[in-house]
Amino acid sequence: MTYALPRDTHPPLDSPEYRSTGLRHPTQPPVLLPQRLTEITGPLLHGQIGPNDHDLTRQHGGEPQGQRIVVHGRVLDSDGRPVPDTLVEVWQANAAGRYAHARDTWPAPLDPNFSGGGRVVTSSLGEYSFTTIKPGAYPWGNHHNAWRPAHIHFSLFGRAFTQRLVTQMYFPDDPLFAYDPIYRSVPEGARTRMVSAFDMDATQPDRALAFRWDIVLRGSGQTPFEDAHA
Repeated sequence: MTYALPRDTHPPLDSPEYRSTGLRHPTQPPVLLPQRLTEITGPLLHGQIGPNDHDLTRQHGGEPQGQRIVVHGRVLDSDGRPVPDTLVEVWQANAAGRYAHARDTWPAPLDPNFSGGGRVVTSSLGEYSFTTIKPGAYPWGNHHNAWRPAHIHFSLFGRAFTQRLVTQMYFPDDPLFAYDPIYRSVPEGARTRMVSAFDMDATQPDRALAFRWDIVLRGSGQTPFEDAHA
């Protein structure tokens, strides 16, 4: 059975305002390769999760700088059913908008107590939760005075590396939405599915604000993902 992607959900592979897509998107139709034993049988993603993999604020000897937050939600299928035992990974910039990566060289301070990466496996109810620091905006050189809105990258794995989806989560009411060609490349009706909601009920007194973001894998309410061929 062939599954049709929902219309008006994913950005076009060639988005002129997002300049680097002109160099990265395919110009030829994809070549479909048959699944072989390696793709079907492994590698299985059931490695041990570390005790602080879900808490990015406790992975070093001291407290990181910035606003502590909890990001939580559920991974759901097209019928709203929870998806258990799914590996969810995140990576992000620190509170100053800088990634702990050698290629990020803009002059914002690095935080020795924040690496910006975490992972968790969804529960039997499809639930995930991360404690982290709200990332800062950063310049990215796409156009004059280009700044990315605050966001967290998400990666979801199925049972193998060939079953991977990648997307970004944003924060509500960011003034940079109107100026960001990555966010704006997603069809207007689907953009709000990438934006989290402030969650007072899950906010932790004297510790962390909370944001809820459910990830829908497919169907009419599917979360926009980066295309595998982009």
